Amino acid sequence: MFDLSWGELLIIGVVALIILGPKDLMGMFRTLGRMTGKVRKMAREFQRAMEDAADESGMKETAKDLKSMTSPSKMGLDKLNEAADKFDKWDPTKPSKKAKDIGEETAKLSEERAEAARKIREATAKKATERLEAEKAAAAEAAEAAEPAPKPEDTA
Repeated sequence: MFDLSWGELLIIGVVALIILGPKDLMGMFRTLGRMTGKVRKMAREFQRAMEDAADESGMKETAKDLKSMTSPSKMGLDKLNEAADKFDKWDPTKPSKKAKDIGEETAKLSEERAEAARKIREATAKKATERLEAEKAAAAEAAEAAEPAPKPEDTA
């Protein structure tokens, strides 16, 4: 309460023993104990009076209503927490139940799409190769045309 350590209390006790003496010290401690008891009793009575006043004014009921209105289950937070838990427990390496239920038609479509994608990649690679060869040929022709003609040297 007063934030005194045991060492500080010991020093206060020794000083009080020296100043008051052993006979008066016992009476002082008895009086101090009675005073702290009275202070605690007054604090309990004050707290009880405040609680009674709150009950009479309806504050307790209002606080109860506020608690019930802000409960996580009424706000939907419990469902949000459940969804978050499912996401935390999700393992991307394991197939889900929906992925396991793939039918034959879906598998057939998947194979057809994979084949179509392979054909598109092959056609794209072929066109890219042809374009690169055409660019190389055009660059070679431009290089030949840009070479200066040899100058006839003067024979004089």
